[in-house]
Amino acid sequence: MSAADPESAPRPPELDDVFHLTQIRSDGKRIVYYGVSEVSERELLERLWEPFRELGYDVQTTDTGTGRDVIVAREYSTGVQGVPWVNIGLFFATILSTLLVGAVGWYYIPVSELTSNPLAALEAWPFTAAVLGVLMTHELGHYVMGRYHGVDVSLPYVIPFFLPFGTMGAIIRMRSRMPDREALFDIGVAGPLAGLAATVVVTAIGLLLGPMEVPPGTVSAGTQVIVFNNPPLLDLIATVLGQPTGYDSATQVTHPVIMGGWIGMFFTLLNLLPVGQLDGGHILRAIAGRHQERIAALVPVALFAVSGYLHFVRGLSLNESVGLWAFWGVFAAFIAYRGPAHPIDDTELDSRRVAVGLFTFLAGLLCFMLVPIEVATI
Repeated sequence: MSAADPESAPRPPELDDVFHLTQIRSDGKRIVYYGVSEVSERELLERLWEPFRELGYDVQTTDTGTGRDVIVAREYSTGVQGVPWVNIGLFFATILSTLLVGAVGWYYIPVSELTSNPLAALEAWPFTAAVLGVLMTHELGHYVMGRYHGVDVSLPYVIPFFLPFGTMGAIIRMRSRMPDREALFDIGVAGPLAGLAATVVVTAIGLLLGPMEVPPGTVSAGTQVIVFNNPPLLDLIATVLGQPTGYDSATQVTHPVIMGGWIGMFFTLLNLLPVGQLDGGHILRAIAGRHQERIAALVPVALFAVSGYLHFVRGLSLNESVGLWAFWGVFAAFIAYRGPAHPIDDTELDSRRVAVGLFTFLAGLLCFMLVPIEVATI
């Protein structure tokens, strides 16, 4: 890192009011201010965030533990810089993975046929459209609200994977601090609400398409199959539409498009766990302030309890949701340990947003299944 020209580096008057500057250095992407602060790290950030933002920079503060404090400034961006090749590459890779998984796992196209005619995978395009439609709507909800509040967020990264869905979901990166609780809440809640709206639409379409015929000889008596149990929301949509959700799995199965809705509901449920920087963690941190961390500490305990109950009381095996909840217990403990996002302005939320947050958590409960996945013999 080279020394920067003190005259060219951004230096709002508020910096000199509370920070004894000793050195400025830059590596071309960020400007680092070394010195000694007269106030706490949190107060320093509260005082400097807006003045630096007005000059086009985001700032973060660090206590080095060496007697010198550090302020890091990066140019703030409100748009996409260049072509997002990584996002594009992952998106098309996930289209491919969901087509292949959908063709083999949900449309019963033999691997031998795909080998000789790869274009046969295109038959699974409704499954791919449903899955990616739900996931991208969720993440774009975060993205749009992030841009609205002036928070530097990335475009969605969709993660390709293998069975059973062809993807592990999607994420966005938040590259700047949250200015206040309102921004934290709005960005956190926008994803689940947008995703749930897309989920309801996709599920309704899948139900109206009716069952799909299982090719003769594909499933024989005594075969073990993975069963994805219905969340209450799916049953509610089916009831409103007057459509059945269960069929003879030896001859008919629910339409693969419905799995896009199932995935949307299950991923919404997991994202609404009120821990760390999951959507639920953002929402609860905005509503409850620093009390959120006490609640977050209970979430891994609850997930381990569910896993233990299913195994020791219900007698289910690891591949029948026991391992699923245990894994999320470990994951929740990890992200709870890392802590939530801390907004710069910690002013309490208005009652309208609190009501929306409670509604979102209640909607998430409609996606809960004690046993999402189990193994059955037909």
